[in-house]
Amino acid sequence: MAQYSIKEVETLSGVKAHTLRIWEQRYDFLKPHRTDTNIRYYSDDQLRMLLNISMLNREGFRISKIAEMTREQLGQEVMRIADTTNHADHLLDQLTQSMLDFNEHRFERTLSQAIMKIGFEAAFNNLVFPFMIRTGVLWATGAIRPAQEHFITNLIRRKISVAIDNQFVEPNENSKRYVLFLPEGETHELLLLFTEFLLRQKNHHVAYLGSSLPFEDISYINEHFKPDYLITFITVPLHNGNVKEYVSNLSASFPAIDILIGGSQIEPLIGLLPYNVKPLTGINSLVKYI
Repeated sequence: MAQYSIKEVETLSGVKAHTLRIWEQRYDFLKPHRTDTNIRYYSDDQLRMLLNISMLNREGFRISKIAEMTREQLGQEVMRIADTTNHADHLLDQLTQSMLDFNEHRFERTLSQAIMKIGFEAAFNNLVFPFMIRTGVLWATGAIRPAQEHFITNLIRRKISVAIDNQFVEPNENSKRYVLFLPEGETHELLLLFTEFLLRQKNHHVAYLGSSLPFEDISYINEHFKPDYLITFITVPLHNGNVKEYVSNLSASFPAIDILIGGSQIEPLIGLLPYNVKPLTGINSLVKYI
């Protein structure tokens, strides 16, 4: 059984720790466990229940009314809302529960409904990537297990891959040539895949090289593909530990090519990047460039 601190539950549910403590004092539906040193922690079952409670509360249900509901009534109301809403916070909660429960059917239903209502690109911008940010925080703090993160990541990867397979690209005089890759040791591929989807949607030529590409292979693809742009993301420390040196080498090796780089490891270097390296600070900046 997983154990979640009050801070981790706050991050997952969006319910402030102060509010949680008030609810615990006034109602019996969410009493935390205690360690031997009297520190609060919550179980998987309590977290799932809190996600449902917070969803109903955002929909206008009073906490006193929710406290009177049976588990069955609570579940019925949550399913009713889930089937009719496109509220981002509700959908985030649904995806989070899918991850915790390894529930592929629930994930598919939640994301498919969002895509049908607001479109593939908007669903990923407004739902999937905020969810992945939440997941990253939880993974980094140990609140979720690697198996849960891998489970949901592979489901999302499959969705993007299917969308790419269904695209029909018609290059024209405005089409540019892009090489997409991740440096050696970098395996977080979702944003790179979504970038391929966006580029193909605009009828650009794309050479997708995937994760953990050796540096020397960039020269090889440059010689044969002649790209206008290189795009990469660095979200974890590199094997040699020097992101600035890697970016400088990339710039010096390909001085005539515009290089677009995103990821958390690039943020400290913004304002210090070489002349042909442009930072990607989010989906909107990526869309602006392409």
